[in-house]
Amino acid sequence: MTESRPATGRVGGILLAGGQSRRFGTEKAVARFGEKLMMDAVAERFAPFADFAISARPSSAAAGHAARWHATILNDDPSLPSGPLAGVFEGLKWAHACNLDFLVTAPCDAPLLPTNVFERLLDAIGPAPAAFAATSEGEHPLSAVWRVTLRSPLENALRSGVHPSVRSFLAEQQAQRVWFDDARAFTNANTVDVLLALERRA
Repeated sequence: MTESRPATGRVGGILLAGGQSRRFGTEKAVARFGEKLMMDAVAERFAPFADFAISARPSSAAAGHAARWHATILNDDPSLPSGPLAGVFEGLKWAHACNLDFLVTAPCDAPLLPTNVFERLLDAIGPAPAAFAATSEGEHPLSAVWRVTLRSPLENALRSGVHPSVRSFLAEQQAQRVWFDDARAFTNANTVDVLLALERRA
């Protein structure tokens, strides 16, 4: 077994808020969660990182809200297949331009993520190209840390014309699964009903 060791190098983060929110009905990134917006609740997990960006659709409410943070706003390349990995790819390109070594990611619809989620992932990555969260409810591949060197293989995958699943891409790259005991913390609020349930249990 390969010994795990904490990541060493410069780390930046990207909040993934560029989805279509079809099941939610409205733009879920700016839905209320308690006294704040859902994307604000997730963004708090990125506080340790000086380099921070938002993946958002042009002219979206998420982009408008993120502009108030004075954060970098990244848009997906329209020539690539749409999906979450398109946002991750833009994040990796941005991280490379910033001379970062690692990029941490989280989806905008997981407002209960553990406060130490990125610390745990960075501690566990070892020599792997990426590390992502897993619980008794399954894998959570967008709650992850990616080496910036994955920029090239991800671009090759996307330029094939088909958006691979995040799980299959990470499996192909032999990413490290990192176990978290609290499955509820990774629940995605894909519908208004789920968001309300999470709010009641927060």
